[in-house]
Amino acid sequence: MMKIIFLFKILIISLFFFPVAAADKNDYFSKGKKLFENKKFDESKIFFEKDIVFNPLSENSYLYLAKIFNEATNYDEEEINLKNTLLINPDNSEAIYMLANIKIRKSDYHKAKELIDKYILVCKDDCSKKSELKKKFDKIIPKDAQN
Repeated sequence: MMKIIFLFKILIISLFFFPVAAADKNDYFSKGKKLFENKKFDESKIFFEKDIVFNPLSENSYLYLAKIFNEATNYDEEEINLKNTLLINPDNSEAIYMLANIKIRKSDYHKAKELIDKYILVCKDDCSKKSELKKKFDKIIPKDAQN
């Protein structure tokens, strides 16, 4: 009787871990990234969305969805996915950079300045985009803030 109870417990526990193991085998992110690199945006979007279903904390899938929506000039959806990326990882410099560009495009002076300052703080690898952001930002500075 003890063996049956023990086997039953193992069966129940394995049922909880099976979906996690299945999600690891389905590498949706890498499939989506490969399609994205081949400019097959609609197909890659499906894989990134599947990755988010199995791994809701996949900051890279949200980031690539934002890139897809940028290509499609759907800036509202791009912004939503960038904000999701930053909720998961507030120091994602690429997401900060892309969101700062959206705020500059919308002439949201205060939010753009805040994001640029944050980008300067968190940028560690390729920080060559700092000057580009500053140049774009300088074009939207209100007259009363220039003095």
